[in-house]
Amino acid sequence: MAEEEIFILTDHDGSEREFKELFSFDSKDFARSYIILEPVSVDEGEDMDVIPFIYDKDAEEGMLQPLETDEEYDMVEEVMNTIFNDPKLQ
Repeated sequence: MAEEEIFILTDHDGSEREFKELFSFDSKDFARSYIILEPVSVDEGEDMDVIPFIYDKDAEEGMLQPLETDEEYDMVEEVMNTIFNDPKLQ
């Protein structure tokens, strides 16, 4: 099994937090790849938020970019709902 890649993200307060890939996918409609990250660890009582990004694994810098349009958010949300709600895909 391949070793998980850990992404270290800095929040608006300057705190660093580790995330790992939950899943990734390509969109032909947007001609981009996307990645959904989840926290490596979650404190008790804390919500486990997943975060979607545009994903360019070949970029030296800026590998993760925020989603740009409402249409992208809607598409990513639809993919996430499909994966999270289909027991065959879990």
